[in-house]
Amino acid sequence: MRVQVQRFGKFLSGMIMPNIGAFIAWGFITALFIPSGWLPNEKLALLVSPMLRYLLPLLIAYSGGKMVYGDKGGIMGAIATMGVITGSDIPMFIGAMAIGPLSGWVIKRFDQLVEGKIPAGFEMLTNNFSVGILGMLCAIIGFYTISPVVAFLTHMLSSGVEIIMSRSLLPFVSFFIEPAKVLFLNNAINHGILTPIGLEQSQAAGSSIMFLLEANPGSGLGVLTAYWIFSKGSMQSSAPGAIVIHFLGGIHEIYFPYILARPFLIIAPMLGSASAILVYSIFGGGLVVPASPGSIISLMAMSPKSGAGVVILGVLTATVVSFLISWAVIKKTSEKEEDDTTSVQDKGHLHTEQSTIRRVVFACDAGMGSSAMGATRLRRKLEKSGVHINVTNSSVDHIPAGTDVVVCQSELSHRAQQSSPLSELIVIKNFLSDPALDNLFARLSDQPQLDNREELFPGEKDTTDNSILTPENIVTGLRSTSKQEAIRRAGELLQARGYVKPGYVGAMLEREELVTTYLGMGVAIPHGTSEAKNEIIQTGVVVMQYPEGVLFGEEKARLVIGIAASGDRHIDILARLSGSLEDEAVLEELFTTPDKRFILETFGLNTKNEN
Repeated sequence: MRVQVQRFGKFLSGMIMPNIGAFIAWGFITALFIPSGWLPNEKLALLVSPMLRYLLPLLIAYSGGKMVYGDKGGIMGAIATMGVITGSDIPMFIGAMAIGPLSGWVIKRFDQLVEGKIPAGFEMLTNNFSVGILGMLCAIIGFYTISPVVAFLTHMLSSGVEIIMSRSLLPFVSFFIEPAKVLFLNNAINHGILTPIGLEQSQAAGSSIMFLLEANPGSGLGVLTAYWIFSKGSMQSSAPGAIVIHFLGGIHEIYFPYILARPFLIIAPMLGSASAILVYSIFGGGLVVPASPGSIISLMAMSPKSGAGVVILGVLTATVVSFLISWAVIKKTSEKEEDDTTSVQDKGHLHTEQSTIRRVVFACDAGMGSSAMGATRLRRKLEKSGVHINVTNSSVDHIPAGTDVVVCQSELSHRAQQSSPLSELIVIKNFLSDPALDNLFARLSDQPQLDNREELFPGEKDTTDNSILTPENIVTGLRSTSKQEAIRRAGELLQARGYVKPGYVGAMLEREELVTTYLGMGVAIPHGTSEAKNEIIQTGVVVMQYPEGVLFGEEKARLVIGIAASGDRHIDILARLSGSLEDEAVLEELFTTPDKRFILETFGLNTKNEN
């Protein structure tokens, strides 16, 4: 369940993170040019509503559709979202996040059904009309179904807030507001519910607490600060920038993906906000007009002269409470992951120590890239030492029966245990160089050896095939780019060369979100998920050379090797690449040479007939 929730959270954040720049642009336009902004401008303020109502939902839907089925899915998502937008008067972020991926799936499914059935010469006509007709139908469905459902949920949330307010339980409003904010209903609540009530109170009393219920940046600041101090990896490195954007820019949407990554963390902003509201209720805190966006600058500018101190006190209270709870949650979840991994390793260790290890399986999500490289590298290392053990690779969900030892990354440990519960599980961070692999090598070298090598390696032959890696599949001297763009570029080349269908590119990006395909030593091997096997037309490999490297987390990949494997024909190429990793001079040449012949020869392909 925890793995599924994490996947869902990553999928949701994957629709938002690419569009953060658009959210920032809208936030600054709002902060600067609305009547209560820093530089009021009646004409430029006209940008605010269309961007909120149309631009942001359309971008979210396009990203969601593209994640499912590339550009074609993105276009479908944008078309369908227009029906959702026009079906209601509230901002349709949730509607876009629902119908965008759904529409991408619809066109993907259609293409699968008609594959091989379209007459020659009618492909483009069919592609265009299928998107137009199905997009229209999805827009109509969104207008009559998704839009009313989202509007109903928003109404229910509004009613809950009003009931709590009428019973003097104002701090508990945060239990509705904070989850709604993470679901991008913050503007609907703020401008649709709190602002009208606040304006009425402000006219009578000079200020209103309503303007502080949603706009207080302290809760999000506490979450981001805890990530910065106690987390690891990309979340930690991105947190400082997010703090600046959130606290000074007032763009609260920037911290929502951090909550989605660990859904239980929502309790931190809920209690942080509730504590601040209690402070405001006791000391009479409030603002004169709405603070939009909810930055500390905007809050101070909209505070009454006599109430600025109370506003600051509420922000500090929310920050401290949210930070302490976030610290506890991040620490607890990190320990839980480590404990789970340790217990799984211990359980397998007890099983395997009692017998000779005959079969080792390296497992990754799809079983075609990183696991193949790891298995090949260990197998060749063992062979050089005269040790003959059956070392293979597979998908983590289909580990062969009779496996003694399973090697996988920590993110896949639970799936590996479910797939092969009686196997020892060795959890690693890196398929090419990890202390756990060194320990495994030592154990295998010390145990009694088996003699029947043909039985251990059935059918192992040189399967090198020039058709899966050709000079046209190699691109050298590329300039550094983002990890996502590098993966997308490799997938698009696989598609252009006829190895995969368009949906495979999105599956490659999805696979990277699950577990990194960076192997170490400057090599990454992106490939699709196990569910994307039906997107593969034939086995193919592409090599993208980035002399200056592409950041995969905290490491740089200088060779990005895209793989689409319908069988095992790519294994020999990975085996030969694995051998080249032993020679630093050869590896450096692979990273920098413009000579495609050298790359082909290193990968074991005959180039005497190539031009």
